Amino acid sequence: MSGCEARDAKKLVRSPSGLRMVPEHRSARSPFGLDEPPWVPDKECPRCMQCDTKFDFITRKHHCRRCGKCFCDKCCSKKVPLPRMCFVDPVRQCAECALVSQKETEFYDKQLKVLMNGATFFVTLGTSDKPELMVCRLSNNQRYLVLDGDSHYEIEIMQISTVQILTEGFTPGGGNTRAIGMILQYKVPGAEELTQMKFTASEDFSSNKKLSASWLAAMHKATKLLYESRDQ
Repeated sequence: MSGCEARDAKKLVRSPSGLRMVPEHRSARSPFGLDEPPWVPDKECPRCMQCDTKFDFITRKHHCRRCGKCFCDKCCSKKVPLPRMCFVDPVRQCAECALVSQKETEFYDKQLKVLMNGATFFVTLGTSDKPELMVCRLSNNQRYLVLDGDSHYEIEIMQISTVQILTEGFTPGGGNTRAIGMILQYKVPGAEELTQMKFTASEDFSSNKKLSASWLAAMHKATKLLYESRDQ
């Protein structure tokens, strides 16, 4: 087993919430992941935290695996996939959390694959006026943005400070917009100031433009998840 494979190795663990497939090393966790929340203690929730139904021998209490709050079965009956917490199977969630998790499923089922497959952009580093044509993709372990051209860069996702998606086609009336690039700022280990990169979609072929726009849309969603993970 190589060093990278060893760092990315995973193990099956059982928590009160269910089975999880987690990295053996915390440093190898996905930057989009969320920690399991602490459960509200049973003694602190005599009533459902959604509908206020009183718990008794018949009305049992259940904990939402995403928020950790306490609900009756009616308010916490859905079992929904929760890949951001590495659950192997769908887990019980309250209605509000289930809706959020269902929306995230599209990212994990579709957009994450788009990011890993990559797209071609003209990339400009810092204040340089010489863009370089590069293939940009997310690494399989989700921890690095890999750029390949004449140069090679690996940007750690956790070091990204800001992502600004550049669009065209906006009208005051709220017309359709299309992503055409992005500006990325990230921290290079050991450097005091942020490094900036500008990505501009290649105009060579219409198929490239469509692929680039899909990749940028996926990156926009990934950025939102990244910010949420940091704020938890």
